[in-house]
Amino acid sequence: MTHHDTSSIGRRGLLATLGAATLTAASTRTAEAAAPRLPLTAQTTEGPYYLDVAQVRRDITEGLQGVPLDVRFTVCDAAGKPLPGLRVDIWHCDAQGRYSGFPAQGDDRSGAFEGKTFLRGSQFTGRDGTAAFATVYPGWYAGRTTHIHMKVFKETRAVLTSQFFLPDALSEFLYTQVPLYQRSRVRDTLNSVDGIALRAGDTVLGAVREERQRYVATLALVVDPAADPVVDRPPRPGGMPPQGTQGTPGMPAMGVGGRPVHPRALEGAARIKALVPPRTTG
Repeated sequence: MTHHDTSSIGRRGLLATLGAATLTAASTRTAEAAAPRLPLTAQTTEGPYYLDVAQVRRDITEGLQGVPLDVRFTVCDAAGKPLPGLRVDIWHCDAQGRYSGFPAQGDDRSGAFEGKTFLRGSQFTGRDGTAAFATVYPGWYAGRTTHIHMKVFKETRAVLTSQFFLPDALSEFLYTQVPLYQRSRVRDTLNSVDGIALRAGDTVLGAVREERQRYVATLALVVDPAADPVVDRPPRPGGMPPQGTQGTPGMPAMGVGGRPVHPRALEGAARIKALVPPRTTG
């Protein structure tokens, strides 16, 4: 009878198992390295109108009138993996270009909204990385195109501060056809000439579709959970020209936060006219 060296068989089996595990790990690393990486969502200025209102809520309208808009984010990392449990803040202006919480706003600079919190709120991403808000379509103010601000927090650290931009054709249709959005002045800035939008690029262009009785804007927010970016935080209004004032003769036009309007923004009025839909008669 032949006697087998069982200890030798055991060693060979162990080596084979370890070898297979090593090959699997190497294959996984190779596949991960070969997998396409998503571009991170561009960081932009926080702007002067951010307030942490500490209100976790889906509906941020507080009964404010406007064209209904759902904003739906999907937050993921560069590998496309959903990131649950992150806090997402959004804030934006109302139909007439005014923010809650600040004084001296609007075309006549008489609107005062201190202590108000409309069109601001937070949500935490679910297991699939999504966070959704019910709001109204934002208006505009001089020197800026139509935009919505957002932040993404991991615990207390903001890993993304940015803005996203809505289609000019839809914005101009609403601003000219819906009475609540109509103004005595012509909008002066499009996405194509807004300095912040130009620097941010394609990662902050929201996709918008029409659903029953509302529009839906969607955007993937691709973030680095370990990021700790330096964020531009302009001073809040007060002691400076209010948002959208055009200054005095001989002075540069001023935009939000008292900053000079992007030079190309002054070309916007003529280009906007081409987007205005023809009015029907009869």
